[in-house]
Amino acid sequence: MIRTRVGYAGGTSPNPTYHDLGDHTESVQIDFDPEVLSFGRLLEIFWASHDATRQAWSRQYASLIFVHSKTQREEAEESLNRHSGKGNRAVTTEILPFTGFTRAENFHQKFYLRRDFTLMEIFRKLFPEERALVDSTASARVNGFLAGYGDPLAFASETPRWDLPAEAWERLRRIAGGRVKP
Repeated sequence: MIRTRVGYAGGTSPNPTYHDLGDHTESVQIDFDPEVLSFGRLLEIFWASHDATRQAWSRQYASLIFVHSKTQREEAEESLNRHSGKGNRAVTTEILPFTGFTRAENFHQKFYLRRDFTLMEIFRKLFPEERALVDSTASARVNGFLAGYGDPLAFASETPRWDLPAEAWERLRRIAGGRVKP
């Protein structure tokens, strides 16, 4: 995973915001390297991360997969068909063509990282501009790790690439309960 951003997609209303979504759905935009992480693996994570049979009570919370190509559509439809046969409730997920994405307000970005004031202070020094913080691979990976996602060994192997200070790594090791080795 290279970077993630939260925002709004799938609608036609211009300039959606959290308080005025119009016909958009809250979404996560993921930039990834298909040589490292396949679209198919992202779909597996998608299905494992939520209950796709729960009917959304509004368009804001609909279960959607946005595709960028014919190949992605085919993969998404195959994965939907595999998951539709499980359980006794119908899957409500829709597959739609990607038509655009509007970033959510800054305070919605990197939710778990923002809750850790010590790490956030470090990241603010590394990325003084908000857009750079949100677009940072390091902030996406740390945010995911703080949320409980990711392999601690793989996470530890990435540490040299992010150039985080020792204080940040020590804090992450403490949070992970010693699962992350230097």
